[in-house]
Amino acid sequence: MQYTTLGRTGVQVSRLCFGTMSFGGDADEDTSAKMFRRCREAGINFFDSANIYSRGRAEEILGGLIRSCRDELVITSKVCGAMGPGANDRGLSRRHILAQVEGSLRRLGTDRLDVYFCHHSDPAVPVAETLRTMDDLVRQGKVLYLGVSNWTAWQTARALGISQRLHLAGVHVLQPMYNLAKRTAEVEILPLAAAEGLAVTPYSPLGGGLLTGKYTTQRKDEKGRLATNKNYSIRYGRQVYYEVAERFSDYAKKAGVHPATLAVAWVKAHPAITAPIIGARNMEQLEASLAAADYEMSPRQYEEIAALTPPVPMATDRDEERPA
Repeated sequence: MQYTTLGRTGVQVSRLCFGTMSFGGDADEDTSAKMFRRCREAGINFFDSANIYSRGRAEEILGGLIRSCRDELVITSKVCGAMGPGANDRGLSRRHILAQVEGSLRRLGTDRLDVYFCHHSDPAVPVAETLRTMDDLVRQGKVLYLGVSNWTAWQTARALGISQRLHLAGVHVLQPMYNLAKRTAEVEILPLAAAEGLAVTPYSPLGGGLLTGKYTTQRKDEKGRLATNKNYSIRYGRQVYYEVAERFSDYAKKAGVHPATLAVAWVKAHPAITAPIIGARNMEQLEASLAAADYEMSPRQYEEIAALTPPVPMATDRDEERPA
């Protein structure tokens, strides 16, 4: 396993992060424990969670698993998603953040979160209020570093500017969606991260299973997440995504590499990426993604795979200025 620095924090993390969204849901407690132990054997020290994963159950399971090795690990969680039916059970208000951080710490059985992500943006709350609340948590030692997930580049840049102007703890980690089929992060998010020295831990490197070899224009996994989960069926509903998946699957077959391994390795090879977040529902799925830790992708192969998708738009739309 390779390790790298998490942005400008000085914290060393494995080049793969394991996401626990399946814990307590698609993966029962026993399977979750087996996957955690396998990740540790492989050298992963970076684990991502969120309060909304299985309504807190994922954090509880992870908390039990890290009890004997907490200080060896980098643990993250998130806040913003709905944790109940009440009007104040979601968002990035001071009230909600302060309540949810205590719940996450309790479920994880720890006294601090290495990274605490704003899971989404919240247009109902001034960004300065959210940042002041996070700054308080940093000063209290309950949170070490702040991250944002699913924020646009302009929202992140605005937060960076506000935190600098008000002398508040700033954003250190970005968590966008990023995979071969979904490359919008390349337009502005990844350049922003590179320019500001921010860590990037993208989720969904397999596109919800789209890039695992199970999907083509003519074949779909009827039991997979893209068929059974409404959000994923909408997210990857366009025909172009299945065309990309088909070309990628053919490429992986010719290369003699499992598509999941190649998909994760491709994301990991981007110079702005710190650690892709891999996830799994069972051990078989996990092994294919774990293999990306040792897969060395050449620049030529990276470009060949990138060419399987339509060109990514430039932020200015001045295609004549695109690097040759």
